Amino acid sequence: MNLTDARARFHDLQQHDGPVDPAELDQIWEALEPVRAEEIFGEWEGAEFTTGHPLCGTLEKIRWHGKTFNSLLDAQPLICRDDSGALYSNTATMGGEASLWNIEFRGEITATMVYDMRPVFDHFKKVDASTLMGIMNGKGVTPGGQHFYFVLTRAS
Repeated sequence: MNLTDARARFHDLQQHDGPVDPAELDQIWEALEPVRAEEIFGEWEGAEFTTGHPLCGTLEKIRWHGKTFNSLLDAQPLICRDDSGALYSNTATMGGEASLWNIEFRGEITATMVYDMRPVFDHFKKVDASTLMGIMNGKGVTPGGQHFYFVLTRAS
């Protein structure tokens, strides 16, 4: 799959209301460009792909809104909404926040969020100037080798 087709298919799947095949997401991931950690600072709105991964639906239950990357050492992985609708960094769910690093994943160095208190990594690749594809990786989050896939869209 070439980059143009990967971007188009990614955006199609982003709008898709139903199950998405993880193998297709892997093909898209392979075609996308890596991104540097320093390029993704800012606020991002998030959504997950429904792949059948055990974590699917969990973020909705905690009212996940997205992620905020303030600097390399200040990343907030779980920006959620409280009962009044206000945004806050949900540090309780993952036991803290995170940092950003450029780490090798699947043979490429790309921006990766490293959780402070868990052996979990969120790897990112660039779909376009305002969209990132994410793959969650690490101990306890890849049952049977299956990853959790999500999208981040730069907040306006």
